[in-house]
Order: sequence, then C-alpha cells, then structure tokens
Amino acid sequence: MQQSPRAGRDGDVLAVVSQSGPTVSFFDAASDRYLGAVAVPAEPHELCFDPAQRLLWCATTYRSGYYHANSGRRTELTVIDPDTRSIVEIVDLHPEHGPHGLALDTARQLLYVSVESSDDRPGGVVVIDTRTRRPVGRIDTDAPGPHWFAVDPAGRTGYATNKEAPFVSVVDLRRGTLTAKAEVPGSEGLAVSADGAHIFVAAPYGSFSGADEERPVPGIRVIDARTATVVDTLPTEGVVLPVHLTSTGRLLVGELAMEPDPVSRLGRHAPGRLTVFSADTHKRLGDIEVGLFPLTITSSPDGRIAYVACVVSSTVDVVDLETLRRLARLDVPRLGEAGAHGLAYVPRPA
Repeated sequence: MQQSPRAGRDGDVLAVVSQSGPTVSFFDAASDRYLGAVAVPAEPHELCFDPAQRLLWCATTYRSGYYHANSGRRTELTVIDPDTRSIVEIVDLHPEHGPHGLALDTARQLLYVSVESSDDRPGGVVVIDTRTRRPVGRIDTDAPGPHWFAVDPAGRTGYATNKEAPFVSVVDLRRGTLTAKAEVPGSEGLAVSADGAHIFVAAPYGSFSGADEERPVPGIRVIDARTATVVDTLPTEGVVLPVHLTSTGRLLVGELAMEPDPVSRLGRHAPGRLTVFSADTHKRLGDIEVGLFPLTITSSPDGRIAYVACVVSSTVDVVDLETLRRLARLDVPRLGEAGAHGLAYVPRPA
C-alpha cells in the first residue's frame, strides 16, 4: 500500500508571503490548517529558511508594486522566528536597495541577496553572515536588476538571472568576482542541478507592457556550467517565472497563461500550469493546472509534494508529485491585488 504524501509531516510548517498583506502566513504541512501570520514591512517578496539558525529571512523589495512598476525600492530584510512566529530583527542593507533573490550556503553559513543597481554601482549580490546577520561582502553582476539568485551545491559558484540584461551573471563566490556571462534573453527564475553541472533558467523574461514585439520562444534554457553556454531548451507553452528543483530530481516550472479580454489589450489571467520535467533526461513528465500567475515554487524535503504560490489568485496549490494530483488549495490573506508570493518549508524542530 502506497504511503500517503502527508505521512510524517506532523509539526512541519509552510510559510507563505502575502505581498500586499503585508504578512508571512503559516500553515500546518500535515493538515493545511492556517496557524496565523506575522506582519512585516511592505512589500515582502521572497523567503528563505536557514535550518542552522532556525530562522526565516524575508526580502522586502519595494514600497509598493513590482519590478519596473513600483513606488520606490526598500532596503530591508526581515528575520523571523518560525516557531514563535515573531520578528527577531530587521536588517537594513542601506545603501543597497531592492533586495529580492535569496540563496543560502548552509555549509559556510552565508546568505546571498540580490540587489538592484543605483547611480554609483551596478546590480549585485550582498553576502550576509547568518550567524551575525550582518553583511560581509558584495559581488557585482554587471546588470541593473539581478532578480533571482542560486548557488551551486559546492558553494563555489553563484548565478544571477537578469530581466533587463541578455545574460545570466556567473560569479565566483570565494573570490567575489564576476567570471562569465551566459547568453540568454532576459531571464526569470533558475535552479542548479544536484551535481552543479547544469543551470535551468526561465527565459525570456515576463513582459507585460502590451507592446507589439517579437518575443523569443518561451522555455527553460539549460546552461552548461563548465562553458557557460546554452546546450538545450525545454519548451513550454507559456512564459515561465518560477523554477524549482526537488530533492528527487524533478524540475518544476510555473507557466503563466492569459486569455482575451475586451477591456485590456494585455488580456486577463487564466489558470496557470505546473509543468514537471526530469532534470536528468530533460523529459517532460506531466503537468497540472494551478492558480492565477504562479510566481514561486518550493517542495517538501523528500520531494514528494510541490507548493505553487500564485500571486494574482493569492493561493498556494499543494500537489502530489507522484500522481500530479492537487491535494489542497490554500487561501492566503491579502489587502491588495498582489497576494501569495515567497514560500519556505520549515521542518519541525529536531
């Protein structure tokens, strides 16, 4: 008899950002029961859980709005205790601003935070010591808006996707320098393979200007880490923003969908899609419909369950990856148009 995907999750918690909450909500991973929320500074975007310090990091990116349509860029990260559901500290990165992508090197106890450019410096990555919660370095990415960031399993190389620049920035984390530029059309989410040999990048970037423009075919560009070149493309029907790799080697991508709208030239959001590929063979394994505008994806540590945060519907789809069946849909509280965004799976205390 096959074990239930919920088995063994007692005490585990899913943390979810509400962009316009502005809050971080907590749900019981075994029952999907809403446990409460922590109010955080506007406007939170991404989450990262540090198991060594047992703390959540939340990036507050803009005062309101989103990339290229905001009322000003914030400078803070909020540090949260997920067990007491309380704020531990607010870390101000000033003069750095627009913090968004979060990537953790657990072995070296370092957190990497992507930040946007300013008049006197290009976009880059701020390096934070997770023990002291203080910045200890900065790495330039030679692009105005590095948005997502990922680290290879060895903790030696980092990759920043850039909406406005036609390349992925490759940085040496030990030396703190930009070492290569992998050519792709403006890019969104990314994930690094378990062996560090390949990087999976969503491209082109999501453009919602409504302008008539020739757009590259959407999909996942597979970059060879050794040569920093694209060696394959995994095709998708819709534009992809979030990309996530599970512990079992499934590559999860969130496809956006639009449908005609007589009022708006852009159209209106239709249900999105979670599409699953094998990271090893690049074979498409299946897909399932999710909420409106999938923006962030994570998974349980055993790789059995996927969580897809959809910002327009402000929902999180809980998906059994063995059967590609939806187990639940969580409603995330919001105050404005933008709802569910960043995600983090928090295992119960040892």
